[in-house]
Amino acid sequence: MLRNSYGRRVVIAGLARAQELFAAVVGERDALKQELAEVRRDRDDLRHALRELQAAVQERWEAEQRCRELYREHAIARARAVERDPNAMLN
Repeated sequence: MLRNSYGRRVVIAGLARAQELFAAVVGERDALKQELAEVRRDRDDLRHALRELQAAVQERWEAEQRCRELYREHAIARARAVERDPNAMLN
């Protein structure tokens, strides 16, 4: 039995129904919390995969840049290795 602040009995109509609704809302809240935790785990997994992909792309760019540098150095070395014909005009 419930009593108000004055000590009088308070009859609550539909108390059982209110308790059922409250229990249903609590159950729904718990289910949503679990779903949110799963979504957050999926998000974290995707973020991790994205970071790995970004690192791989960055490594590829660096490797391509290094290849360009090596090709340039090779071309310079080839050009220096070519012997100039002393009889040929300079211009």
